[in-house]
Amino acid sequence: MKKIVFVFIISTIIFSCKNKETKEVVAEKKTVNENRVVLTNEQIKNADIVIGTPEIKNIHTSITASGHVDVPPQSLISISFPMGGYLKRFDLLLGTSVKKGEALAVMEDQSYIQLQQDYLTAKSRMEYLNADVQRQKELSENEAASKKNYQLVLSEFKTQQVLMKALEEKLQMIGIRPEKLNVNNISRTVNLISPITGYVSKINVNVGKYVNPADVLFELVNPSDIHVAMTVFEKDIDLFKKGVKGKVALADKPDKPLDVEVILVTKNINENRTGTIHCHFENMNTNVLPGMFLTGTFELSNKSATVVPEDAVLRYAGKQYVFIAIADNQFELKEIETGGKEKGFIEIKPQPNNDWLQQKVVVKNAYALLGKLKNKITD
Repeated sequence: MKKIVFVFIISTIIFSCKNKETKEVVAEKKTVNENRVVLTNEQIKNADIVIGTPEIKNIHTSITASGHVDVPPQSLISISFPMGGYLKRFDLLLGTSVKKGEALAVMEDQSYIQLQQDYLTAKSRMEYLNADVQRQKELSENEAASKKNYQLVLSEFKTQQVLMKALEEKLQMIGIRPEKLNVNNISRTVNLISPITGYVSKINVNVGKYVNPADVLFELVNPSDIHVAMTVFEKDIDLFKKGVKGKVALADKPDKPLDVEVILVTKNINENRTGTIHCHFENMNTNVLPGMFLTGTFELSNKSATVVPEDAVLRYAGKQYVFIAIADNQFELKEIETGGKEKGFIEIKPQPNNDWLQQKVVVKNAYALLGKLKNKITD
């Protein structure tokens, strides 16, 4: 009796283990095959499913991107005044066009008077010393005076030359021409002159404000080098080359595109897996200002690509797929990444260890298979 009970227990354990293994195999098989669907010949015929092979075609690619109006550092000019002073007058508004050499504002301060006074005083002293040097030189040569006197006067003359040169440079820094300055045109005001031809992009001051030498009063933009900086995804960056044409539009004027041409493609990719392309406007628009948001489309030249008919590509749950024929009447759903499309064909991007040209793909009525697969998953 004990032997019978023992045999029964052992049999039960063995059966349980086998049953568990069977369930695991079934579960594993179900997981492996959850993206596969099997149809009968009649079902394939009724659904009008057509199988084809991906092929190589030249395809024209169009890529959309977004970005902003940019300007290189050398074309964005910050305007300060080296001696500081009170801003007496200016008539600028944002976007005002200015020319090189034009007065942007009028500055006023007593330090300007002092600088002019110092220069004219130094100039007068210089004239006296110049004459004295000549006189002492002649006396020294005729031995009517000691050489020591001549050397002292000459030393003072050279020191005065240094002072004169320094004062001349200071005057030129604030826009006063030393050769034009005399006792009759000393002024407490000076003009702040534009160093470039461009337009005003920023105003940081108001009339009557005292500004220090480090304060930025205005910012000017040189429009000759204003350009577009567009953000492009990593997967598309290699498609852009110098000379590629495109159209961009301001966010508030999408119906007024502006022609641009790629001048530079950056060589680095940031943490968002995007890169930047720089473009020049083919016809500059004065209403375009640095920082403005843009959207654009770029038409890229023909390239050789692996393509399938657009009907072969399924869009499901935010992703893209095709069905691959893996055996007689058996199909497997495979996720893909697509590129450009043209004339009813769409590019499918290469995948590791997968030669698309050796695959059989459902090119017509693939959605019928997707419906069958979803019903299978539900069941």
